[in-house]
Amino acid sequence: MRTRFAPSPTGPLHLGHAFSALTAFDRARAEAGTFLLRIEDIDRARSRPEWEAQIHDDLAWLGLDWPRPVLRQSDRLPAYAAALARLADLGLTYPCRCRRADIRLALSAPQAGAPFEGPDGLVYPGTCRNRTMAEAGPGDAIRLNMGRALARLAALPDFIETGPAHAGHHRLCPESLLSSVGDVVLARRDIGTSYHMAVVVDDAFQGMTEIVRGEDLFEATQIHVLLQALLFLPTPRYHHHRLITDEAGKRLAKRDDARAIATYRAEGATPADIRAMVGL
Repeated sequence: MRTRFAPSPTGPLHLGHAFSALTAFDRARAEAGTFLLRIEDIDRARSRPEWEAQIHDDLAWLGLDWPRPVLRQSDRLPAYAAALARLADLGLTYPCRCRRADIRLALSAPQAGAPFEGPDGLVYPGTCRNRTMAEAGPGDAIRLNMGRALARLAALPDFIETGPAHAGHHRLCPESLLSSVGDVVLARRDIGTSYHMAVVVDDAFQGMTEIVRGEDLFEATQIHVLLQALLFLPTPRYHHHRLITDEAGKRLAKRDDARAIATYRAEGATPADIRAMVGL
């Protein structure tokens, strides 16, 4: 059993982060397994060393421990580039010059129908799909050609979910991937990779056997399992847990400083208090 907690150092950890980290830690400990901390800092414009230090401090205060050194995604860019090159060699990628405003405008055209938002944002209409990688420039994002990717696979992959809302065996659905996911971004123009690419490459590199994360990421799992199949990487189990919400039922965000772990600590809360607050 190997699992991880993988926060981004772009703000303070809040109660939702505490619940996710504690859930992963408890599940690993129950199986005499290994809990890892990974710092997902590919967004260099928003990542801050002080937030990274606070992550370590808050988690240690909660009673969590993990092997050192900690993997930081900013040190792994060559690995992501190599995975992207493998998909490009298979003819599964293309450069995209569209900005978000361009995509929204294309999707707002009368013949396009209502814009549909999937796990990677607005489902891309395919404006740049006929471009080749030879045309890629520094201002381009790199997208996966979903239709070609699905055609490449002899059989659709599947995964096991152990979380309470979706427990069971799930097989990818090509219709859903084409209509509700579309040509996802594999490399953003500003960072050279994407969350989807980085998380798949790193989970395999670190030998993860179960991915513990929030329910809001369940729909993204089909992207990750597809990439694992295309890159010949193992597929772990997935455990998507409930979300910690505010009084209005809205998912907590990093800007919600009132529920930051550091705030509760400063007010005299104990780790046991935090566990109680999140229902553990």
